[in-house]
Amino acid sequence: MQVGMIGLGRMGGNMVQRLIARGHHCTVYDIDLQARERVAQQGARACATLTELVESLPAPRVLWLMLPAGVVDAVLADLTPMLAAGDVVIDGGNSSWRNDRPRAARLAEAGIEYMDVGTSGGVRGLERGYCLMVGGSEAGFRRIEPLLLALAPGASAAPPTPGRQLGGTAEQGYLHCGPAGAGHFVKMVHNAIEYGIMSAYAEGFNLMHKAKPALASAVADGSTAEDDVYGYDFDLPEIAELWRRGSVIGSWLLDLTAQAFQQDPDLDHYAGVVSDSGEGRWAMGAAIDLAVPVPVLAASLFGRFESRHRADFAMKTLSAMRHQFGGHLEGPKVQGDKS
Repeated sequence: MQVGMIGLGRMGGNMVQRLIARGHHCTVYDIDLQARERVAQQGARACATLTELVESLPAPRVLWLMLPAGVVDAVLADLTPMLAAGDVVIDGGNSSWRNDRPRAARLAEAGIEYMDVGTSGGVRGLERGYCLMVGGSEAGFRRIEPLLLALAPGASAAPPTPGRQLGGTAEQGYLHCGPAGAGHFVKMVHNAIEYGIMSAYAEGFNLMHKAKPALASAVADGSTAEDDVYGYDFDLPEIAELWRRGSVIGSWLLDLTAQAFQQDPDLDHYAGVVSDSGEGRWAMGAAIDLAVPVPVLAASLFGRFESRHRADFAMKTLSAMRHQFGGHLEGPKVQGDKS
């Protein structure tokens, strides 16, 4: 199948390689010349402009966008006048589902099919495959299904669920979730859950890390920690490895955590500043709209904000209030625990 890929970053470039390896023909474009050249070396046809990309594809065309959410509409504005009725445009990035229905309606006026495909798999997707959550029409889904099947991990990625009748596309790693916006909505919730799972692992390992003997005797004022109660020296890489086998909290994220500890046991190469790509915030908006309680997901998002020192002034305010009512004066720097 012929497909045009727009955006050759960490995800798009690898997706092109996976498609080519499974017999599809990829014509590609990225504003970065080096990215175009890198993917061309893998067998894709690289184009210097969007116009060249569109003209290189036989009609009816299929174009897949793997772009940051903030530039999708601008690219669509440039791209749409070049397209024709019967073409399909796929947004596989992390766009907000709120934008999908307006985009689908605008493109439909020109006879162009718009599909939103939430894509999970990260930089490991080239080897492991991508989990694909699809929104749009049933006809559009069937049209792009050969690409989905090539990108997805396949049924061998997980054992069958006991009692489940076999035969659905979910077993292959892709699913038509509903009309326009449904794919990105499901991907948004997926990423919000990811935030929560990651935070739970991080907090648990931190709790074990803080139970070290040297730390137990140098805890902050008000703690009840004692060396004879705690004072453990846990081998976190080994515990992560242990939990990968038979534990009820085993997961691919735990596998990756174990790899990180193996490479850097004290995590000295990481600053502890964690970004968020938007889906967690959008999920909070949806939860408020629908009056659905999501306290774990909310806490994990706010934890990411705190990692970026967004709570520093709040902590100073707490310290000031404590000083005012209780005479407890904390200095500008806490001595002792530097880990």
